[in-house]
Amino acid sequence: MDQNSILINLEGIHFAYPGGRVVFEGLDFQLREGEKVGLIGPNGSGKTTLFQIIMGLLKPTAGSIEIFGRPMRDEKDFRTIRQKIGLLFQDPDDQLFSPTVLEDVAFGPLNQGKSMEEAKEIARQTLASLGLAGFEERITYKLSGGEKRLVSLATVLAMQPRVLLLDEPTTGLDMETTERLVEILNGLDLSYVFISHDMDFILQTTDKVFGMLKGRIVSEEEAVPHTHYHVHGFGRLPHSHSRTQGIPLGEADHDH
Repeated sequence: MDQNSILINLEGIHFAYPGGRVVFEGLDFQLREGEKVGLIGPNGSGKTTLFQIIMGLLKPTAGSIEIFGRPMRDEKDFRTIRQKIGLLFQDPDDQLFSPTVLEDVAFGPLNQGKSMEEAKEIARQTLASLGLAGFEERITYKLSGGEKRLVSLATVLAMQPRVLLLDEPTTGLDMETTERLVEILNGLDLSYVFISHDMDFILQTTDKVFGMLKGRIVSEEEAVPHTHYHVHGFGRLPHSHSRTQGIPLGEADHDH
């Protein structure tokens, strides 16, 4: 597939929750092959809602959705593409439900029609690739928050998706686990979209940043009236942080 092919194409999306809270009014969004995109925006701006619309978990009131070049119209269409889009939930406890790590990671491949032995082998290889060899028989609910996050990522990657959607992947992680996550993600040959308030993380893992503002996706330049420059003592590279108009960027958003 060529570098410029569009994997996800949303046009003119309108969506409101029951009770009338309008989230999107004519939202457009595209993800192309090879792109690594970060999304920033305040709580309630619709970032998680966007992921749920892409996955077919919520239905827009107007607009069109094309994924991998195919129009998505009903549940049957979405059921096939969910096998190829890996969604990492904000809370790992929403993702992990099997007693052991191996069972959790093997569940996706089993669901894709692999035999039990094939699924377990894929699970073992995926865990090893994330530095989690030896975790196979660990009890899922006894894992630390960082371990749960990495095992959740393993459950998604074991399905060999073409696209990753990650919702606040660094929430609750210590710096060491965040650094591991950065290394893992930068080593993946996948297109992905991250929602995050952590600008350090976004700048290390993505090549495009968009803002969610007033029901639309806008370029960082449109959403950001000015930038300021500073250097973290523990950062890898000096970089500028952007302060988004009306968009708190979480812990990374601070003035000097």
